[in-house]
Amino acid sequence: MKLVIIEPLGVEEDRLLKLAEEKLQDKVEIVYYDTRTTDTQALIERAKDADILAFSNLPFKKEVLEHCGKLKMISVAFTGVDHVAMDYCRERGILVCNCAGYSNTAVSELVFGLALGLYRKIIACNEAVRQEKDKTGLIGLELEGKKFGVIGFGAIGARTAMLAKAFGCEVYGFNRSPKEMEGVTMTDLDTILKECDIVSLHVPLNDSTKGLMNAEKLALMKPNAILINTARGPVVDSQALADALTGGKIAGAAVDVFETEPPVASDHPLFTCPNLIATPHVAFATKEALYKRAIIVFDNIIKYLEGEPQNVVKG
Repeated sequence: MKLVIIEPLGVEEDRLLKLAEEKLQDKVEIVYYDTRTTDTQALIERAKDADILAFSNLPFKKEVLEHCGKLKMISVAFTGVDHVAMDYCRERGILVCNCAGYSNTAVSELVFGLALGLYRKIIACNEAVRQEKDKTGLIGLELEGKKFGVIGFGAIGARTAMLAKAFGCEVYGFNRSPKEMEGVTMTDLDTILKECDIVSLHVPLNDSTKGLMNAEKLALMKPNAILINTARGPVVDSQALADALTGGKIAGAAVDVFETEPPVASDHPLFTCPNLIATPHVAFATKEALYKRAIIVFDNIIKYLEGEPQNVVKG
């Protein structure tokens, strides 16, 4: 069987291929591409003879998949699969497995980097000291004692809540299905938005979460509250968030994800807003997380070949 790793997976090529060979041994023929492309014809050419594909958040549409007549399995080096034509995969019987769990630590840690960045005005402080200024206007806030709301209580949300407790926050959580954690008050979405000083989003992107944070929901937040989105871009209505920031309806926001993958157009409505920190979808991207992810990619393939697939994406 032929495995095509259709784009780099964030691990040095030699290290990745050594890991692949150690894990897969002689069970598959491995073809590796060290460049990323979104060109449909180029993707077709790369993927058309594959039995198994591996890629991360590369958009993979029906227009490509319908040319992959031998394809039986996709090991997605990512948690979400909204960039894959899942309906077509189900129609064709193509098994799709993800890498849930690899970035729990990476994403949750960045949440607090962003929160501290906003609370302690780190970017403004950096600029001030370089311009021979002092701390005037740069007195910040502490996380301790603040009400911290976690929306979406999967693995990343739960770890974020754990870290929030370690910082001494009063932690609240919301999840569509019942979840519990010691020291966390589980409540409804609107209560979190009304009561919390910091709101961190950790929901998947689907029909029920797209546009979840619209103008109506943002209006529930306190004027001194901040919003952090390391989940998926379309979960937040960017124009509504821009209006809330510009109008002083909330105190700040940190955004790692957008409607499209970076590079993001410079005229994006959020980029002219006050008290905004933007990062280019890096929450998941630490050296440790990307190596963990590569291990799961190949473990998924091994389990598939052994007839006991794991991390299968359903629904």
